[in-house]
Amino acid sequence: MGKHRRPGPPNQPSRAVPRVDVASPLAAYSKRRRPPLDIYRRHRPLHGGAGHLRPDEPRALEEWDGFTYAPAGTAPDLAAAQRWVNELTPGESG
Repeated sequence: MGKHRRPGPPNQPSRAVPRVDVASPLAAYSKRRRPPLDIYRRHRPLHGGAGHLRPDEPRALEEWDGFTYAPAGTAPDLAAAQRWVNELTPGESG
């Protein structure tokens, strides 16, 4: 029974999802509007390649808009992009 204790690898966000409110008529719709793995912000290198290589190059910032990831700006380097991804937006808790 020990192998089924964790839902996934320890280095990835939890895939556990909140319970669906059966009384809500929009419950199925709301479930589909969540981003993959509940990641609302992400960054990508502007010139392609792996995200951890060349940390001094600019990054494209993307934010989940309820349907897809939309461009939200640029960051001058990897450290600034990681700070942007990890900062809380108004209305979030955590």
